[in-house]
Amino acid sequence: MSTSPESAGSGGSSDAIIPRHVAIIMDGNNRWARGKGLPGPAGHRAGVEAVRGVLRACRQQGVEVLTLFAFSSENWGRPLPEVRTLLALLSRYLRSEVRQLHEDGVRLRFIGERGRFSAGLQRLMQQSEHLTAGNSAATLVIAVDYGGRWDITQAVQTLARQIEAGALQPEDIDPDLIERNLSASDLPLPDLCIRTGGDARISNFMLWQFAYSELYFTNTLWPDFGELEFARALSDYSRRERRFGLRTPDGLASAGDADA
Repeated sequence: MSTSPESAGSGGSSDAIIPRHVAIIMDGNNRWARGKGLPGPAGHRAGVEAVRGVLRACRQQGVEVLTLFAFSSENWGRPLPEVRTLLALLSRYLRSEVRQLHEDGVRLRFIGERGRFSAGLQRLMQQSEHLTAGNSAATLVIAVDYGGRWDITQAVQTLARQIEAGALQPEDIDPDLIERNLSASDLPLPDLCIRTGGDARISNFMLWQFAYSELYFTNTLWPDFGELEFARALSDYSRRERRFGLRTPDGLASAGDADA
């Protein structure tokens, strides 16, 4: 099995290929709650518990970065009570978990457009990042008010302002320069994207960064996605051959690699 050097981590079993960066679209909280005859907020609360288990599994397996799609740009369109619940849970998570994350050596990062959040929540996010900034055991990235189109747009706007100021020429813009201006440009690109809940789409999440990510879809609802389910996803990833658009040794282009 071949792989890119940057996709191998330091943990896991000796013959397993561990992704450095795993991104997760956490889907299925509401359906989980309905299936148990519970109100929607109960599903979101159970989803927070699942975060703890997956983060623990990442650290045990040697995954360096875990990115969670917690609140998308489109989520503002959900019913107001649900939006309030989601934001209240995020605030509660930061108040209750950041100290433990810091003690465990986990760096916390946020990506997304923060301006629409309350001043109190923005302050909590900033304080959490500041407290954990020097940690290096692992990185937890929480995507809030985030969308892949927004991410690319804000990168292009940054470059446009540099052109307007005369610091950059249009012909200087290439994919590498755009990538360096994305919101998580200091982190390795995601090796593996996991989506729970049964849908097989990426829903405007990290559109640029997923260009060569492996995709793993499971019917398991997010609150039920525990360490065993995560291990299955890593095992599936370990069996894949990542070609990054290159040719195989026999000279044949890999199926689906349109740019091979």
